[in-house]
Amino acid sequence: MIVVSLTNCPPRLRGDLTRWLMELNTGVYVGNVSARVRDELWQRICEHVRDGRATMVFSTNNEQGMDFRVHNTTWIPTDFDGIQLMLRPSEAFAQQQAPVPPSRAAQMRKVERIRTAQEKKLREQGYIVLDVETTGLRADQHEIIELAAMRVVEHEITDTFSTLVRIHAPLPATITALTGISDDMLRDQGLPLPEAMAQFLAFVADRRVVCHHAAFDYAFLKAACRKCHLPEFRNPYADTLQMAKRQLDEVPDYKLATLAAHLGIDTTGSHRALEDCRMTYMLFEKLNEKR
Repeated sequence: MIVVSLTNCPPRLRGDLTRWLMELNTGVYVGNVSARVRDELWQRICEHVRDGRATMVFSTNNEQGMDFRVHNTTWIPTDFDGIQLMLRPSEAFAQQQAPVPPSRAAQMRKVERIRTAQEKKLREQGYIVLDVETTGLRADQHEIIELAAMRVVEHEITDTFSTLVRIHAPLPATITALTGISDDMLRDQGLPLPEAMAQFLAFVADRRVVCHHAAFDYAFLKAACRKCHLPEFRNPYADTLQMAKRQLDEVPDYKLATLAAHLGIDTTGSHRALEDCRMTYMLFEKLNEKR
């Protein structure tokens, strides 16, 4: 059994935790999960809790019958003759350790400096553009039908990867109409998901990534990694959707094809993964020209 207590927790993380644990009160979760799920949940909490605080208590085979983990807290786990205790800091110590929060303007300047440095590194050292086509919008319910990626070095495409992926149910007619991908194509040309993901991950390796609407692509890639018992896909990325929102105002929406057309990029073949990679690459390059 585990108990998780969160303070200043982002709503998205709260929703994620309720898939595995029961929320008894605001920020308090309990459940009975395997050690593997427990470790995955703790990793996810540490990644997404931001400036909030987290404490996890869980059952284990030690003298106390329990253990705990903390993140961003002033209470410190300490060993006392083989027994784990929590050291409660004195008021003076807590005040001494409390950092002076930077101003909002200073935070924004720091974020912008980091973002600019990352995007410069992407351009100079090369990057991977990726895209996935799926049977729907929910990574926990729908499947990947196409994976594509291209390697860009010194502003030029140097290599590409593309494969269709077999799925377990007929394609929705709306997806066939949108992408042009048919059940026959998936059956005759598609790879099983584990094989497709293995090839895709080998091509991408640990390189930095550029994609459009990264939250969507990464959700499906992480779900696919879990299905195939592969390490979680966690490559750092730049998101052209967020870049466009910062730089472009006079557009009806921020869909990839809309932005590409607005900047004079050919949109032929949109909604096929490799063509969407091409558009994302050109969009990324043009948005960086505007900096």
